[in-house]
Amino acid sequence: MIDLGISKIALIGAVALIVIGPEKLPRVARTVGALIGKAQRYVSDVKAEVNRSMELDELKKMKESVETAANEVSSSVQSSASDFEKTWTDATNELNGVSVDHTPLAELELDVPVYKHPKKNWRIKAGATPQWYKARNGIRTKALSGAARVARFRPQKFN
Repeated sequence: MIDLGISKIALIGAVALIVIGPEKLPRVARTVGALIGKAQRYVSDVKAEVNRSMELDELKKMKESVETAANEVSSSVQSSASDFEKTWTDATNELNGVSVDHTPLAELELDVPVYKHPKKNWRIKAGATPQWYKARNGIRTKALSGAARVARFRPQKFN
């Protein structure tokens, strides 16, 4: 580009003052400044457009790579899900008394425990805290209604 130093700018200004004259010089300087500003804005717009197009190309490449990775992940998830479903059906068939080749396990003479649903009071029976410990430490073992709780904790009247 053109190398403009302070001495060259001063020389151009002196020649312009002599050629144009002192009356018209401010108006010409404003016009030249406006034209230079427009040229700079145009150059910056072109640079921005080029950068945007380059970024758009990069984003398209990135989008394609992400889509391929997503497709690979979804296919691997589907294959592992189908493997899991197969394993699950095999396991549930074994628990229900049918082997993998759909013959009853009783015929295979295997001792496999059968799932038994807990009874109605399984939480009480399987409680980890013994009743004597609850009684000793004052932990409630039975639920009280609201009226019973009020009656129990009502202050006693003195005679």
